[in-house]
Amino acid sequence: MSLSQDSRYPSRRTYVLKLRSDAKPGALAGRLENIVTGRQHAFESAHELLDSIAGELAMASGDPPRAEP
Repeated sequence: MSLSQDSRYPSRRTYVLKLRSDAKPGALAGRLENIVTGRQHAFESAHELLDSIAGELAMASGDPPRAEP
């Protein structure tokens, strides 16, 4: 049996999620920060948070970020 050398949870995909003190389940607000790159994304909704994560994943894979409709 051979073990994979690739981590399922690589460091370059480590984030800190900071929620504002006034955040609520229906009104998420805060900041997402990539620990390795230091890139930060402020968000005012769950949709913006997910868009930030998707953008980070696209940058990491070399894909261009998708445009908003």
